[in-house]
Amino acid sequence: METAEGNGREPTLVTETTETMTAINSLHITSLDVTARVVTKRRLTDVTTMLVISAPLVSLNAAPGQFVIVRLSEAGERVPISITDFDAAAGTITLVVQEVGKTSTGLCALEVGDEILDFAGPLGHPVELPDSGHAVLIGGGFGTGAIYPLAREMKKRGVTVSAIAGARTRDLVILSDLLEPACDHYHVCTDDGSLGYHGFVTGRLEELIVGGAGYTICFAVGPMPMMRAVADAAKRHGLPAMLSLDPLMVDGTGMCGGCRVTCNGSVKFACVDGPFFDAEGVDFDEAVDRKGMYSVDERLAADLAAAGATGTADPAGGASPDAAAGTDLSAAGTRTRTA
Repeated sequence: METAEGNGREPTLVTETTETMTAINSLHITSLDVTARVVTKRRLTDVTTMLVISAPLVSLNAAPGQFVIVRLSEAGERVPISITDFDAAAGTITLVVQEVGKTSTGLCALEVGDEILDFAGPLGHPVELPDSGHAVLIGGGFGTGAIYPLAREMKKRGVTVSAIAGARTRDLVILSDLLEPACDHYHVCTDDGSLGYHGFVTGRLEELIVGGAGYTICFAVGPMPMMRAVADAAKRHGLPAMLSLDPLMVDGTGMCGGCRVTCNGSVKFACVDGPFFDAEGVDFDEAVDRKGMYSVDERLAADLAAAGATGTADPAGGASPDAAAGTDLSAAGTRTRTA
């Protein structure tokens, strides 16, 4: 409970390093420069959009594995979204968003020049990355976006990097042009066999392990069933694995308890203790149950947004009208990755 109330953890201090101050000076940033604005928009699929956001203060301290909190209006919800890319020199943060609920649809509707009311971050712990060895990164659906900054950073460190990107069909494979150049080996998997390996990412992972790929660590971001399967496969082959539990996050600050999960016998919060955790220690039965807690509200919110509704909903839909009118528990990061 101390953690949820903010009393159980020392705050992370942002140090004014020479590199940081040089970047600040070059961007002419002031302490009041907090406006977030869309500078580039790219449609990746019919329901997935990549947004490059001008957010200088956030970009200065962002690291692989972190996320931001976004709010579009005074009456809107706060939504956590995984960071796909960050550029301190340009002062930008890149996000990949899939349209599922009310807020995610609103985000994808933004155009170049539009401002975002609240854009807070970076939040969460940066993922611990190796300085040597052969890392395999697995992205499911638009989880592919979240593994890119890990690939880029490890490549800089001299780590051999492989990536396995999975989707239901070839039209849903995203960011190959961004991810493939950041890797030594790049593999695509589609459920229907329309591109690359015919089957799930775990099938390709095990095939490569047995074939002598020589992986020393695995990182995975995607839907909960995929990550559970990756955890099982990694354990069978004695491969250390780290998984992002950001699909569970709701408010992103540890106060709501919605992302509470048991890891290695201890209660953790995906947002403030993660989002990355040791795969072998995750209680997936609990995590899967938590992932489905708000699915009805999420669907109803999307229906309301699509219909242009603003206030009430038919309780027969199975969810609280008040909750559904503002709920989008899937816009962020990986919470709706279904491929």
